[in-house]
Amino acid sequence: MAEAPLEVAAGLNLEEYQELARGRLPPSHYDYIAGGSGDENTLRGNREAFQRWRIVPRMLRGVDAVDLSVTVLDEQVSMPILCSPVSFQRLCCPDGEIASAAAAKRAGTIFSLSTLATRTIEEVAEYAGAWWFQLYCYSDRSVTLDLVQRAEAAGAGAIIITVDMPIAGRREADERNSFALPEGVEVANLLQYLYRRLPETGGSGLAAYISSLWNPALSWDDVDWIAGRTRLPIGIKGLLAAEDARLAVEHGAKMVVVSNHGGRQLDQCIATVDALPSIVEAVGKQCEVLLDGGVRRGTDVMKALILGAKAVMIGRPYVWGLACDGEAGALRVLEMLRAELQLDMHLAGCGSLKDLSGIHLRQVS
Repeated sequence: MAEAPLEVAAGLNLEEYQELARGRLPPSHYDYIAGGSGDENTLRGNREAFQRWRIVPRMLRGVDAVDLSVTVLDEQVSMPILCSPVSFQRLCCPDGEIASAAAAKRAGTIFSLSTLATRTIEEVAEYAGAWWFQLYCYSDRSVTLDLVQRAEAAGAGAIIITVDMPIAGRREADERNSFALPEGVEVANLLQYLYRRLPETGGSGLAAYISSLWNPALSWDDVDWIAGRTRLPIGIKGLLAAEDARLAVEHGAKMVVVSNHGGRQLDQCIATVDALPSIVEAVGKQCEVLLDGGVRRGTDVMKALILGAKAVMIGRPYVWGLACDGEAGALRVLEMLRAELQLDMHLAGCGSLKDLSGIHLRQVS
């Protein structure tokens, strides 16, 4: 792996890192990562929804330090902020997912490797600490099974099945840019050439790839089939309905991730933080609940945890750091959000995550 730069770009918050990354990436690469589907209402809604919740802090609680450690799927991590799976990370830096995994390891948190990674499972495992494998389901089940078995053999801690993308949402920026992978960047974990490259089309190469190779009729039978072929715990990512969360528990899921795919699939979806309370209530203590989507500040993390999430996942923010400074930039983003969460919890009167149970939220219009 290439040496990480010694100096980190001077972004003061996660939004500033996005602007720094915009200046460093080719427009089609930036648009692929930043963009959403349709009119991007779901994309904006994830951020806007956090602003409708307000924290009611407690005072005189005697807090002199803040402990952020938590256990997620039996893995002790240093903070309730995990790395969500993001595809095609070599669009941002040559080391791609290797650099992100190494940054997550240094931060003491969990990295999630995408099926559409541009580094192999085995390469990433060499640099990762605790990590999960995110799975898309191919129509050819032998391809899906190969991915699951390789992830298990390489030391993944869980298989996270993404269920909100049986077909691709319409991302107009990708169509406008005729999005494709540059020469030398491939879907590294698929052995056959057919599966390694995006088709050359007049529109989105990714949408064409998905429509030709993935299982569009994904169902709970597929979840059962995967669960029956691995010893690893199964998580389900992409749920917004309480009824689906209950079904996930019935089908053996140990974790659900409340997610709308970062606003990249169905537009006009409910925001993830608004969907969170009903899903937490639906599953109770039967499985762990994580939130993914729209987290940009320490107060966002706090709100999600108060509403019942065990942890949150971030995707775009650490990739913006990756685009700016490789491993060092991704680490800086994680540490920046950690520092914000520590400060915000101290100001709210919380010395540990369990103290958040005594903090209230109010919704405002």
